[in-house]
Amino acid sequence: MMEILLVAVPLVVIWTWAVRVEQAQRVALLASHLGRYRIEKLMEALSEGYLRALAEKDAERQHALWSTLSLTEANLLDEFNRFVIDMAGVWPEKALVSRIPQAVPRATLLFPQATFDLRKVLAIHAKALDRLVARPVGDENPQGRRDRAFTFTAELLLIQHTCLWFCRSQTSASARLMARHRSSYAQVLAAVAHQTRADYCALVGCRG
Repeated sequence: MMEILLVAVPLVVIWTWAVRVEQAQRVALLASHLGRYRIEKLMEALSEGYLRALAEKDAERQHALWSTLSLTEANLLDEFNRFVIDMAGVWPEKALVSRIPQAVPRATLLFPQATFDLRKVLAIHAKALDRLVARPVGDENPQGRRDRAFTFTAELLLIQHTCLWFCRSQTSASARLMARHRSSYAQVLAAVAHQTRADYCALVGCRG
């Protein structure tokens, strides 16, 4: 038993260290590009703005809120498109994401067949935002606005999930999604637009 522990403990320590080093490198890589844009602030503004607009009873104030949100959506799309173009310059091997649910050191090198390209997923997200922004809020009836806001929010959550999956693992990303937004990965996938879900799942594979 003691012999097993003497071997197992160092292996666990090395494994944990290797995972943390690799994750820190991925966080730094994504942050170096994402930090150039206002994407996170705009996403937060939209999420909070949708809630305020949907709860507003006064028609004029509600209209003003939706108008502001339309501008924020357009700004987000512009920023996100520039971010996607920026990320396209990342060295291909550094943009690979492991489909293995748990973090495994050097997984993208050891199991290249179980990977997908972050840059391609971000392009899918950009197209999803573009389709939604092309539907002006003013053209929707109250139920349509609610449904659109719900779908747009789900698209934003899936973007966050993708970024955290790249930095950590799918399991960590899904756990953060549940902890911060009380939504499961499966629920978010079900809530995004059909075209987004089809394109996304075809590339990354979808797990519940």
